[in-house]
Amino acid sequence: MAKVSNLGEKYSPMYFLASLGSGGLAVSFFLYLNFLIPHKGVEMVSIDFLLPFIKKGDFISALVVLAMLATFFFIFKHFELLLWNIKEYRKFKNTKGFEKLKRTNSEVSLMAMPLTFGMSMNTVFILAALTVPGIYDIIEYIFPFALICFFIIAFYALKIYLGYFTHMIISGDFNLNENNNFSQLIAIFAFAMISVGFSAPGAMSANTAVSSIGIFMAVFFAVIAVSLTFIKIILAMREILEHGITKETSVSIWIMLPILTLLSIAFIRLTFGFYHHLINDHVPTAWLFLITSSIFSLEIVFGLVGYFVMKKLNYFKDFINGEEKSNLSFAIICPGVAFYVSFLLWLD
Repeated sequence: MAKVSNLGEKYSPMYFLASLGSGGLAVSFFLYLNFLIPHKGVEMVSIDFLLPFIKKGDFISALVVLAMLATFFFIFKHFELLLWNIKEYRKFKNTKGFEKLKRTNSEVSLMAMPLTFGMSMNTVFILAALTVPGIYDIIEYIFPFALICFFIIAFYALKIYLGYFTHMIISGDFNLNENNNFSQLIAIFAFAMISVGFSAPGAMSANTAVSSIGIFMAVFFAVIAVSLTFIKIILAMREILEHGITKETSVSIWIMLPILTLLSIAFIRLTFGFYHHLINDHVPTAWLFLITSSIFSLEIVFGLVGYFVMKKLNYFKDFINGEEKSNLSFAIICPGVAFYVSFLLWLD
């Protein structure tokens, strides 16, 4: 896809999901390393923990190297596709197609940009962990920088969504007949990603100010995500039950999987932040099991419903294995990665 250029009006902001999916795959392979290599005393594995195992030259060494190479590859693909999307989006903004987009329900697809930028921050942190020796010696200097970056992404996301939301409220242009799917949840996906981003320094930083800012902002965007989820799902289900869901948009049912996974990660990190900084105690294992089990159960439900709906509509046959094309097809990468991540969180 990256070799195609000058799409003009044929471009869609949903193409950012291709970059997002590559970033998600990088995270999934990095998680293999976290489960494969012991890293006592720190939240995630780094090159300092990996090098001793690589030097052994045994089977585990081969697995570590393969996981690292896969992580590096998908980080590269993430940024390659990100740059392509930014270039094509700038051209798309000068077309009539962009003006048309701004007057329809599809304007919410612009939220795919801050969503992907949030994933970029995750991949940068992973890249640093895998390449910078002694990263935990300077981690407290990195957290304020991470907060600043996520503040910028958060501002951009709020600017896009508030512009879209206020326009719909004032003009009444929102078309309920075109809302018989879960595509509107892309905004919630973005806010959940931002919440996860802020929750990292909130949970991991030993600096009270940095941790408090991270925790508050993570809670702020988690509340937005959860609140909008109830509103958007109710509105979407009303139209779906009345008009049915189309084959092309049926994949949007699975968008709840990455949203739930991100909220699960955010809640877990916030729990650690609360217990470490406010309660000064260890996190109860039973509480973590309750959080992960509850959210993983919801993902199983949405996963099964989505699968049977798409199977019945021949989505996989036509859009995945067939010749039909849709920019929404890129959204199918994220649920698979998210479900795998959620399973590991539950298993751990």
